[in-house]
Amino acid sequence: MSYIEAIVLGIIQGLTEFLPISSSGHLEIGKAFFGNQAGAQESLFFTIVLHVATALSTIVVFRKDILDLIKGLFVIKSNESAEFSFKIILSMIPAIFVGLFLQDQIELLFAQNLVLVGAMLCLTAIILFWADKAKKTDKIVSSKNAFVLGVVQAIAILPGISRSGSTIATAVLLGIDREKAARFSFLMVLPLIFGSMAKTLLDAEGLSDKIEFPSLLLGFVAAFFSGIVACKWMITLVKKSQLKYFSLYCLVVGGIALIYGLL
Repeated sequence: MSYIEAIVLGIIQGLTEFLPISSSGHLEIGKAFFGNQAGAQESLFFTIVLHVATALSTIVVFRKDILDLIKGLFVIKSNESAEFSFKIILSMIPAIFVGLFLQDQIELLFAQNLVLVGAMLCLTAIILFWADKAKKTDKIVSSKNAFVLGVVQAIAILPGISRSGSTIATAVLLGIDREKAARFSFLMVLPLIFGSMAKTLLDAEGLSDKIEFPSLLLGFVAAFFSGIVACKWMITLVKKSQLKYFSLYCLVVGGIALIYGLL
C-alpha cells in the first residue's frame, strides 16, 4: 500500500465514521479504486486500525462525558453515569456475539464486494430519509432502546450500512432526543472497537509479516485528525435535522457502486 493510499483511506475513515454514510463501505470503495490487492484478513485489520483512530477521536471530543462515566462507575449508589454505562454495556451484547461466532464470515465481507456495499448504502439512504421525517422529542435512551440499538449496531458490521447513521436514525425513530442519540451512538462503539482490535491481533497468525507499518501509521494519523473534525460537525448536523442530504448522497454513491460492481 502506498503512502498516498494510506492517507486518503485514513481521511475517508475519519470523515465517514461520524457522518452517516458508512465508513466501512467507503473504505471498500476506496480500496477498489486504488486496486488494493490485500487479503481479507489484512484488509480487515487495516480497517480496524483506522476505526481505532476514530475511536480515539471520539474520546478526545467526548473526554468530559467519558470521565464522568468512569467516575460514576466507582460510586456505590445508583447514579446517572452508572446507568448510562450499564446501557452502553447492554448495547454491546449483540455485536460481541457476532464478533465471537461470525468472525470468519465477517472477514469475507471486507473484500471489496461493491455489489454488497452498494445495496447496503441504498438501505442506509432509506433509513436516513425515514428518520429525517421523525418528530423531535426530548426522551433519553432507555435500557430497552440500548439493546435495540445494539442489535442495529451488530447489523451495521455489514460494509455499506452506516453504523452511526443507522443507530442514530433508529434512536430518532424510537423517539430519542437527537443530540442524546448522537452522543450514545458515538460512545457505544468505543469498547467494541478496542475489543475487536485485540481479538484480531490474537487471531492473526503471521499477520505482522504482511502489514506495512509506515502506511498503517499514516492512515491512523489521517483518520484521527479528520475524525475529530467530522465528530464535532456531525453533532451539529443531527441537531439541525439534515439527514436527508446524507440520504441522497448514500443513494447516489450506492447506485454507482452497484452498477460498477455488477459490470
